[in-house]
Amino acid sequence: MRTLRPQLASLLLLGMALAQRQVAVQEGPLYRTEGSHITLWCKVSGYQGPAEQNFQWSIYLPSAPEREVQIVSTVDPSFPYAIYTQRVRSRGIYVERVQGDAVLLHITELQDRDAGEYECHTPNTDERYFGSYSAKMNLVVIPDSLRVTAVPQTLNKVEHDSLELKCEVSKSTAQHSHVSIAWYRQRGSEVPVEIISLSRDFVLRAGNAYAQRQATGDVRLDKVGETTSKLTIYNLHPSDQGEFYCEAAEWIQDPDKSWYAMTRKRSQGAIVNVQATDKEFSVRLETEKRTYIVGEPVEFRCILEAQNVPDRYFSISWAFNSSLIASLGPNAVPVLNNEFAQREALGQLKVAKESDNVFVLKIYRLRLEDSGKYNCRVTEREKTVMGDFIDKESKRPKNIPITVLPLKAGFAVTAISRTPGVTYNESFDLQCIIKPHYPSWVPVSVTWRFQPAGSTEFHDLVTFTRDGGVQWGDRYAGFRTRTAIEKAESSNNVRLSISRASDTEAGKYQCVAELWRKNYNSSWTRLADRTSNLLEIRVLRPVTKLQVSKSKRSITLVENRPIPLNCSVKSQTSPDSHFAVLWYVHKPSDADGKLILKTTHSSAFEYGTYAEEEGLRGRLQFERSASGGLFSLTVQRAEVRDSGSYYCHVEEWLLSPNHAWYKLAEEVSGRTEVTVKQPDNRLQVNQTHKNITVLENQWVTLECLVSSRTSPSSQLSVEWYVWRPGHPEKEVVARLSRQSTLRYGDVAALGDLRNRLHLESPSPGLYLLSIQNATVRDSGAYDCRVEEWLLDPSDRWYKRAEDLSGLITLTVKQPDPTLQVDTATANLTVQEKESFPLDCSILSRSSPESHFAVTWYNLRAKEPGGRVEEDEEEEEEREAVLSVGPDAVFSPEAGRWEGRLRFQRLSAVLFRLTVLQAGGADTGNYSCRVEEWLADPNGVWYRLAEEESGTVAVHVQDAGSTLQSVICSNDALFYFVFFYPFPIFGILIITILLVRFKSRNSSKNSEGKNGVPLLWIKEPHLNYSPTCLEPPVLSIHPGTID
Repeated sequence: MRTLRPQLASLLLLGMALAQRQVAVQEGPLYRTEGSHITLWCKVSGYQGPAEQNFQWSIYLPSAPEREVQIVSTVDPSFPYAIYTQRVRSRGIYVERVQGDAVLLHITELQDRDAGEYECHTPNTDERYFGSYSAKMNLVVIPDSLRVTAVPQTLNKVEHDSLELKCEVSKSTAQHSHVSIAWYRQRGSEVPVEIISLSRDFVLRAGNAYAQRQATGDVRLDKVGETTSKLTIYNLHPSDQGEFYCEAAEWIQDPDKSWYAMTRKRSQGAIVNVQATDKEFSVRLETEKRTYIVGEPVEFRCILEAQNVPDRYFSISWAFNSSLIASLGPNAVPVLNNEFAQREALGQLKVAKESDNVFVLKIYRLRLEDSGKYNCRVTEREKTVMGDFIDKESKRPKNIPITVLPLKAGFAVTAISRTPGVTYNESFDLQCIIKPHYPSWVPVSVTWRFQPAGSTEFHDLVTFTRDGGVQWGDRYAGFRTRTAIEKAESSNNVRLSISRASDTEAGKYQCVAELWRKNYNSSWTRLADRTSNLLEIRVLRPVTKLQVSKSKRSITLVENRPIPLNCSVKSQTSPDSHFAVLWYVHKPSDADGKLILKTTHSSAFEYGTYAEEEGLRGRLQFERSASGGLFSLTVQRAEVRDSGSYYCHVEEWLLSPNHAWYKLAEEVSGRTEVTVKQPDNRLQVNQTHKNITVLENQWVTLECLVSSRTSPSSQLSVEWYVWRPGHPEKEVVARLSRQSTLRYGDVAALGDLRNRLHLESPSPGLYLLSIQNATVRDSGAYDCRVEEWLLDPSDRWYKRAEDLSGLITLTVKQPDPTLQVDTATANLTVQEKESFPLDCSILSRSSPESHFAVTWYNLRAKEPGGRVEEDEEEEEEREAVLSVGPDAVFSPEAGRWEGRLRFQRLSAVLFRLTVLQAGGADTGNYSCRVEEWLADPNGVWYRLAEEESGTVAVHVQDAGSTLQSVICSNDALFYFVFFYPFPIFGILIITILLVRFKSRNSSKNSEGKNGVPLLWIKEPHLNYSPTCLEPPVLSIHPGTID
């Protein structure tokens, strides 16, 4: 067993080593070009778990080499950071799984920011972490500097021709790299065919289709410069037709020693057409016409139609009436016979090779003897090895006969015009047609003559001289600047073109033609002259296209607002038209419209009579739109009198070719009915009816509230009225004008109210009328009348509206009497010769300002003087003891009270009258009567209320009176002594018995000591006061125990 343990341990270690995870990534650094599609491989080995492993790619940027930026994952869609999310979603970056444990990272369009250190990480699927789980490599992004250029062209070749194409390939990569070049041919959508290529290792190799021809030297690729290579193909075949282009690739060697094509580009293509060779040829002869006049030129063209003409040899011969004129060999040198050689020497004839396949015979001045048949013959020649030419096939076309006619002196001249009637600024042409048509070498002079409209004389306008010059007449210099004269090359017709026609060009025209002959001595002879018909030209003004908007409008606006008036020109005759606009207003009282404003075509302003009369000059504003078709007139600060029907009168003016303005047309617009009204009456005064009741001497405030007004800038005047009871009409109390001037109503009507009024406006629209120290006479129905004044555009104030408020019924009353005097009764017994007080106490009063009048009365029963009815009370005799008025004035003392009365005012509501030296006659009932007096706001005192106090029974006891007399003389004392004690004692005895009965039962018939009850009661003992001034004393004495 001991020998097996080391072996087992080594086996375990070997298994652990075999199970170690290894992650491998493509070796770096890798250099890749910007914009290319790259792949990076990553694979894992020695792993445990599923066969399909997951991979996560990250990058460490050079700007933050310690920070991981996640790119893409095979397991987590949310793995990429924000800068890579969009590229991963659009498959700009993706992972291709090659097999379960190997992947390729694709970056379809490499960016400069993709450079950095890439990390491939595999999430753990092993039972425990053991080995490496990620690997890193560096990627360097370099600029793409490869340039491949070729000239785009189309080449037409013939079979067996040669083809040369050049391609320039350049690069500026700092790293060591190689370049490969290849040429391709492509037809339409077919697969490109490789012609020849130079590999990165500088190995030249032809494609399969061109390998044999490259071996024979018909296909070559040569380097002709530092960056230029040339493709040469000899002996072209028709199958070589197509688009030729070159393609280059830049290669770099990776750290694993493999070569990688960083960039591959192709040049623009060259279209090569190859035409198969054909040995046949044909010849045709052409000339312009068959009939000529002596002196005219003629040209014969012998046209050779064959393939590959420049590489073949042809000779040409010209014949006239089967006689040789001239011949040209392959060297294109003409050989002429004697007669025609002389004419060629004089410049009258020319034989030449115009191009490889066109040969020309030209006679500049035909003669009568030149009439006949002309022809050419073409012979193909072949060059021998010795340099000699052998004639082969020969061809000639059909003969062309021409006829040369002599010059005739008889001719006719006609003047025509396609535009006998033109409008201003238009052009017209006049043609002078000469028949027959003479050749251009025939000397003919043509003179245009002109008779202005309204004139009878013709004058020379311009002459086209016989030698081709132009001579202007001196009468109409203005024609020269606007007239062009032209003579046709094929004839002697002369065209006169006049531009920008005006009135001055209207009239009659005719032309005069003269036929000349130049003599041998250089002199001239006029052979004939002809005058044309008269041609009348009418120059009309343009047909107007002026249209002014006829639409009608109605505008209703408030004064002080602007009146917008528009005049729209819907169409005009010319973009250069100018307009004069006249603005009118028509009032119902006027027969015609009155001119407000006129703007001339030169933008000058003229005010009309209406503007002057109504003072509108300062309120008018005229505008013209940038486009020029809309004119606006604005009447600022509109007034009611501005109401009316407005319209515009438009005149269209154009500039004549003579730079003078003329009126072409005029038109009137539709009308705009303008109604200017005063602002809508929005004045509204609060209509709420109110009832206000106040006491005299209080302040009362009457409110006049303007809840809405027509304009915030309006001014208000307020007038207060009162309708007093018993008055037939309302009376003006006060008026606050719009200038804040206060005026009162009639003095006789208001009386002292005027001095007690106070009018204020604490806020806009709120007016308060305050009455100080209100009196009963101020009672009545009050309301306010508000007038709203507005400022019209002429700065004049006018009354726009008025409104009445709701009635405010004001009742001013005297205070409610709340006088209350103490009415409690009292009994008072005094000894004779003593004094007794009589108090008069006021418990409440109506006002703290009240004054009181107090009167004390003595009430004594009258002596019975006869029978009294059963239902009548016994009358009392009432005697006033003392009166004190509200003004503290005392009444005289009666006879028996004189000298015995003393008055005291102990407080504002307590009065005391003291009777001194009381006597028996003073016995009786006394009371006081209180009158409450108040002063009205005018200081006049009036009695508000009166109240009488309770009685005080006073008994004056004689010094010798007995108790019995005292008791018997007073009813109340009599009942108190002889009647009230008995029921009281009875109730008391019953209570005591009930208590004893209950206590005996509850104590089990318990008794007191020695069997004697604990309590016994004697008869109550009454003590009477002999004076009756004190109430009797009831005392209960406890019993004693035997």
